[in-house]
Amino acid sequence: MSRQHPLRVALVSDTHNLVRPELLSFLTGCDAIVHAGDICEPGVLDRLAAIAPLTAVRGNNDHGAWAEALPVQTVVEIGGIAIAVVHELPDLRGDPAAQGFAIVVSGHSHKPALEMRDGVRYVNPGSAGPRRFKLPISAAMLTIGNDGVLNVEHTRLVD
Repeated sequence: MSRQHPLRVALVSDTHNLVRPELLSFLTGCDAIVHAGDICEPGVLDRLAAIAPLTAVRGNNDHGAWAEALPVQTVVEIGGIAIAVVHELPDLRGDPAAQGFAIVVSGHSHKPALEMRDGVRYVNPGSAGPRRFKLPISAAMLTIGNDGVLNVEHTRLVD
């Protein structure tokens, strides 16, 4: 059965307890949100979960009982697409291609990136939180087409 519209999955990382108005605008109308860690305060998760179903992992700056409840790595299936989520790529367990993942979402570096390896898209949405060095403030949108075609587009949230 085909969907009525493409699915829009917001890919976010490294908010560091800053939920910018520009991020909230970016998230408008998305079907799901994936946060690749460095959340820093549980209230960030509450705000994002109020917008759309949320999947999140623990980053190296996430501490406390709320953070311990988050996995270091998780897998979420959205629209029939398996997505692995991890904060730091060295923590990724197993071979994503062999495990059937279409996408690996990671954060940590604050650098937006998209590359294809062994048929798997590796996406770093960049940091949606405080600016680090001269890196852009960004997030990414994964679109899962009705035909299963995937598209990832990075968006600079702040100039």
